[in-house]
Amino acid sequence: MPKMKTDRGAAKRIKVTGSGRLRRRKAFRSHILEKKSSVRTRRLGRETDIAKADERATRRMLGI
Repeated sequence: MPKMKTDRGAAKRIKVTGSGRLRRRKAFRSHILEKKSSVRTRRLGRETDIAKADERATRRMLGI
């Protein structure tokens, strides 16, 4: 049986923390920032955890 390949797009976007949890960047922070409030852009700058429902599929994409 062939090796399972890592989804390279997912690998570039998601990182595994020391405790084994998955973290990602939030969307909507790249452009058109003038109309977004500073509170909103600051909040979008933070990393967040992957949703529990998506964790199993995400781990499979990363080959974990």
